[in-house]
Amino acid sequence: MAIVMLLSFSSCGGRKQALGAAIAERDSLPMMKTVGVNTLVSDSGVTRYRIKTEEWLVYDRKKPSYWAFEKGVYVEQFDSILTVEASIKADTAYYYDKDRLWKLIGHVQIQNRKGERFKTELLFWNEMTQRVYSDKKIQIEQPDKIVYAHGFESNQEMTNYTLHNVDGIFYVDEAKEVTPSDTVKNSPSK
Repeated sequence: MAIVMLLSFSSCGGRKQALGAAIAERDSLPMMKTVGVNTLVSDSGVTRYRIKTEEWLVYDRKKPSYWAFEKGVYVEQFDSILTVEASIKADTAYYYDKDRLWKLIGHVQIQNRKGERFKTELLFWNEMTQRVYSDKKIQIEQPDKIVYAHGFESNQEMTNYTLHNVDGIFYVDEAKEVTPSDTVKNSPSK
């Protein structure tokens, strides 16, 4: 009888139920996920910005907390009559909400109010200091020239900037149009 009881206790106690592993770290999941975003942002009742992104994730429990736009982001800034004044486009963007710092990565393109176009692979915008900066290569297309540099710093409107390590300045003469026949005439003969 004792042997039967020992066998019955061991058979009941040996079974464990298989359970899926629980998510141990809550910070690995976004608090909010929004897809297909096309929204307008107003300031004091006036529409100032349009934000477009395929996916917007908010990680509120990460250290530091941030918003992720890993499928690209496009932002337009409007004047008072809804004309686009400036725009920003990037393959990936992160916004660190506590520090009020934007990090734009990959094919970053900015057009300022003066019509200048900026292209770089990495750009930071610090909202608290109102500064935009990068230590990467940058190309600036102005109406009369294209400037290449390695690093820059600017005000947040991208209208007053300092370039570091200028690689070259190439002037554009839009009055003289180069035709294919001009390149043949000016090419060296064999």
